[in-house]
Amino acid sequence: MELKSLEKFVNDKLLESGYELISLSLANKTLSIVVDRVAPIDMDAIVEVTHILNDLLDEIDPIEGEYTLDVSSLGAEKPLKIDRLNDYVNSYINVHLINPINGENIYEGDLVSVSDEIITLSYRQKTRIKTVDIQKSNISKIRLAIKF
Repeated sequence: MELKSLEKFVNDKLLESGYELISLSLANKTLSIVVDRVAPIDMDAIVEVTHILNDLLDEIDPIEGEYTLDVSSLGAEKPLKIDRLNDYVNSYINVHLINPINGENIYEGDLVSVSDEIITLSYRQKTRIKTVDIQKSNISKIRLAIKF
């Protein structure tokens, strides 16, 4: 089976289960699949996805001979898509800016709100809690962050 067809089967099955296919590749007899969803992905979720995909792959038998299935996620500090930020309101995030705001290029804090053009971030500066409005067009990179 060609990889594009396999990708379609896998994507459809993952969407049914509440996951999104990020990438699928086959190299050296290893089928590597990276998945995502809004909720954090822990080891139980990886096991769940592996079982779902094992059943599908056994049914359609897309690869000749033996191979290894490797399922992973984007990780705890996964990159976020600007158009999906509404899903991450109240999440702790890290934002890299194109143009500095108040002399800062990087902000890390809680995503308070998202509008069509602006996100509002609540962050800690020493002992004070501050907020900053950031134009979506000024975001270079944005990802989840781990709060210490």
